[in-house]
Formats: sequence, C-alpha cells, structure tokens
Amino acid sequence: MAVLRENRYGKTGVRLMKVTREGSLHSIAEWTVRVLIEGEYTDVFLYGDNTDVLATDTMKNTVYARANLSAARSMEAFAGELSGFLLERNERVSAVEVHVESALWKRLTVDGEAHPHAFMKGSNELATATLKRTRDGVTLRCGMEDMVVLKTAQSGFVGFKRDELTTLPETEDRLLGTAVAAGWSYSGEMDDSAMVVTREKLRASLLRTFALHESKSVQQTLYAMGEDALTAVPELVEITLTMPNRHHLLVDLQRFGQVNANEIFVPIDEPSGYIEARVTRA
Repeated sequence: MAVLRENRYGKTGVRLMKVTREGSLHSIAEWTVRVLIEGEYTDVFLYGDNTDVLATDTMKNTVYARANLSAARSMEAFAGELSGFLLERNERVSAVEVHVESALWKRLTVDGEAHPHAFMKGSNELATATLKRTRDGVTLRCGMEDMVVLKTAQSGFVGFKRDELTTLPETEDRLLGTAVAAGWSYSGEMDDSAMVVTREKLRASLLRTFALHESKSVQQTLYAMGEDALTAVPELVEITLTMPNRHHLLVDLQRFGQVNANEIFVPIDEPSGYIEARVTRA
C-alpha cells in the first residue's frame, strides 16, 4: 500500500528584471525565482480534488506583482516578503520556500565615470538565497555559484601519495583554476541594506584570500578562504565551500623543438578534482 508522506509544488524559472530609478541614477537586478509550497494537499494527489489549490501560474503572477510593490534591494528581503504574502493568504499552506538566483551585472564606466543607466553583463556567477517560512519561523540559506577564478602563481602540489597507478607529476608552479560555490548562514537577523553589504564583504574576502594565499593544495586554499570569511564577516555562523580543480595541462612542445616555459596550457573542465568542506566557528 502506498502512502503520501510529503508533498510540495510550485513554480520555477520565474525570471524578472527590476529597475530601480532614483532620479537619473538607475540600478538593476535580474532575478530567477522558484516558489514551492507545502501543505495539506493529500486530496489533490490522491483524488484530483483541486479545491483550494493555488495555481502555479498564480504564483508566477504573484512574483511579478510583489516585485513591483517591493522596496527590497536584497533578494533575501524580497524572498521574505514573498513567502510571507503567500503564507498569509493560503490557509492550507504550512510552509513556503522561495529560492532566488541573482545574475551579475556591472555598471559601465564611461570616460572614467560610472554611467547612471548603462550596464554590462558579468560572468555566469550567480548569487543565491533560499528562504523557507513556516507558521513557526523562518530559515535562510545564502550562497553563490560558479564564481570562476584562476591564479598563475603561488600554487603547487607536491608530496602526495604515490603508487603504481600514479602518473601525476609533482609541481611547485601550476595554474590554479576553480569555480567556487558557497553556501552560508548568518546569526540573528539583518535588515535589507545590511544583507547587501554583508554579501559584498564576504565575496570580497573569498576573492582576496584566493589571490593572496600561497597554495599547497586546493584543500588548503579552500580552508583558508573559509577561515578568513569567518573573520571578515562576524555575522557568519558557518560556510560550506565547493571548489572543483579545473585543470590546465602543460603542453609538451619538445617534439617541435621548443621549450614551454610554463606558458602554454590546455584548459579542461572534465574530469576535475572535487573538493568540498564546511568551516564553522570553534
């Protein structure tokens, strides 16, 4: 006999671009939103009874309507507003989860000055936030994905275990490339503007440590980044970092009578090393 233990449903891939106009100075945010609701919907799944079912198309429209009315600058604050609105209006709903992904846009600099309303799309990096609101409270998980970085010095990998299947040569001078993914949680609550500032501070800390760290392995650099993030952002409780080792293979040019002075590489995405760790306060 089958039993419906848990259920949730919603709308995903709701894309929006919001322009905030403060006189001649404009700001933009490109968000992709996913809304999922949980509740007492057993009759829907078992018998097709759609009484009190909130259509996913209505959820999509709600995202746009609430974005239009919202003054939130951070996606965390918007996720809080949206989840509260849906929970309040739907008695059958016991929990609302809102996941937001924010694309990277940069303000253009023209003739040495920041342009008030022209922007350029950055990399594929995404800022993320997942907020879940129940009748009892709120949990928030923030993060980022696909922050692609590379350094051409201060990275090596030596002294590792070798056996009959080991072919990797040791090196004290290699390229270190990765696509950083991170997830973290905060202690206490922060207002809208603090969320924006804190995220920027955390991102800057991760980039600074990656650039300056004398890396003996990806593992060591990952831990240093997490440790420094906890120091730079007092509100941070813990951070999980994932850093695939995107290899850059030195090309053998000897057959052409040339010396490759650690300058010509073949970048590959797969296979790659995969390093992950969670760093917390003691």
